[in-house]
Amino acid sequence: MTRRDALVQVIECLHAELAALRANDAAALEHATQAKLGFIEAVAAADDAAMTPEIRSLAAEAHRLNEATRIHVNLMAANVRRRLQALAGNAGAPYRPNRATAYA
Repeated sequence: MTRRDALVQVIECLHAELAALRANDAAALEHATQAKLGFIEAVAAADDAAMTPEIRSLAAEAHRLNEATRIHVNLMAANVRRRLQALAGNAGAPYRPNRATAYA
């Protein structure tokens, strides 16, 4: 598999991850993530050609999609944290750093 082909597959897997996150489909998310990791290994192993503008563009697209996925996961985690705090009865408790050691 060429570096270009592997990057295209990484991008497809990132699209599948985002779709699975939006649908709350854990099985699809696991499948897409495992496939993505395999294609990332293929990208790393491919030494078929030098970096071309097309390869750089594909890598930038993969990076952009990965950031979108990361942001989506972080928002979901924040929502879960907020719900757990509400269930625990401290929904209004904001983060308070320990001022005695905050600037130490």
